Amino acid sequence: MAAWYRGPGNPNALILLTGAPPFPRGMPGYHRLVKATERREELQRIAAEVFGWPELTGEQLEAMEHVVAGRDVLVVLPTGAGKSAIYQVPAMKLDGVTLVVSPLIALQNDQRESIEDSQAPDAVAVNSSQRASERKNAWKAVEEGEAGYLFLSPEQLSKEDVLGTLNELEISLIVVDEAHCVSAWGHDFRPDYLRLAPVIERLGHPPVLALTATAALPVREDIVERLGLRDHREVIDERARNRPGVRRQPEGRRVLRR
Repeated sequence: MAAWYRGPGNPNALILLTGAPPFPRGMPGYHRLVKATERREELQRIAAEVFGWPELTGEQLEAMEHVVAGRDVLVVLPTGAGKSAIYQVPAMKLDGVTLVVSPLIALQNDQRESIEDSQAPDAVAVNSSQRASERKNAWKAVEEGEAGYLFLSPEQLSKEDVLGTLNELEISLIVVDEAHCVSAWGHDFRPDYLRLAPVIERLGHPPVLALTATAALPVREDIVERLGLRDHREVIDERARNRPGVRRQPEGRRVLRR
């Protein structure tokens, strides 16, 4: 997607980052580009002031714009490309809780620590490794509005009491991390991910953001179908389009790549 900024000394002209001629006021589409530019500037401001990220990539900004617009989005970016930022930043502009479904407690902890190191609202997790009092405090933080991000595993979403509590919350965004795990075509298929589509519908189908570092076409099609994405948008980095989803260690243990 093209990225525009306001030209120095001439706020009425938009300049394409690739060096194209200025886009003057009065040209068809000018006001639409102004609004898009303002949205991106606001997202970049939040990223810098709240999270300390001085610059977002074009792919991150494109995906964030879709999220803020309330669309379902499938994002395929390679490891280290900042996929987590794509939900963390827009969440600051959304009313309600951002629910992050992640398969491994270690991944949840990494992302929670990133949020805790920022100026964003608190992030909590509810998982089987916690004591009952820890789970109770986590739910209380979400219900009282102290926590803006809630991390759950797919297994947690099989519990009726968890679903009942989620139904009472205002869920503004559902993030499906490691989304390729929903596909039988992928190397890391997890049957628990098949529960997600009914859960999404039960919660009223808030916008869904599916994130993965690898997804060939059959996997992407599976993600869209099995998560029930509606009128979705896709943001795909060519480096990740056909990248293998696992690496094998000498003993043959499969390890998810981020």
